[in-house]
Amino acid sequence: MLVIVIAYFIGSIPFGYLIVRAREGADIRETGSGGTGATNVSRRAGKVAGLVTLLLDALKGASAVLIARMFLGLSSFSLGVRTSGHVYQALEIDVSVQSANWWLAAAAIAVILGHIFPAWLGFRGGKGVATGVGVFLVLAPIAVGFAAVVFLLIVWLTRYVSLGSVVAAMTIPLFVLLQHEFIRPVRDLLPLLTAASADALLIVFAHRANIRRLLQGTESKFR
Repeated sequence: MLVIVIAYFIGSIPFGYLIVRAREGADIRETGSGGTGATNVSRRAGKVAGLVTLLLDALKGASAVLIARMFLGLSSFSLGVRTSGHVYQALEIDVSVQSANWWLAAAAIAVILGHIFPAWLGFRGGKGVATGVGVFLVLAPIAVGFAAVVFLLIVWLTRYVSLGSVVAAMTIPLFVLLQHEFIRPVRDLLPLLTAASADALLIVFAHRANIRRLLQGTESKFR
């Protein structure tokens, strides 16, 4: 359970909120869509601030997964304890690799939950896209690469970042499956697909207001 708690609190660090508060003295949640993510930060504090937010939010996702791997004994940098001259990887005893990968999937979901529902901001945070990119750059980089192409194509054609984000998030489970079938087999496919599908649903849920505005034709375009 420790990896889930750590992942949630890493995800809940509100970088966008802190950057806008430091630069503008304002609450980013009172601007635009009300989210703490990079797109909204760029609207309030400029594109450089938005880019920094994007990178830091992605770093949250990647670091949460890497730390979870370390604690679960799935990384070459796993924590260890020395007993009678032998090194045992922490948390690996009595935990199979298959079980550890399910806990890793849970951590991948928890970090997105932390970003969307941060305890520090009354459970009102960002949309989870950049953090999800960080998560799956570690877990499924090939799928992220294909999803990035989908995102860029949709934003280029429509100028709607929200639409590109939602569609790209929903394609990651599909690209994981396609990679498994046609490029190279994915080890522990079911935990990875579960994490990818759950995170995609969370991102779609976080964009519900954007989806409503898209249907009404009132969503703001990215300039």
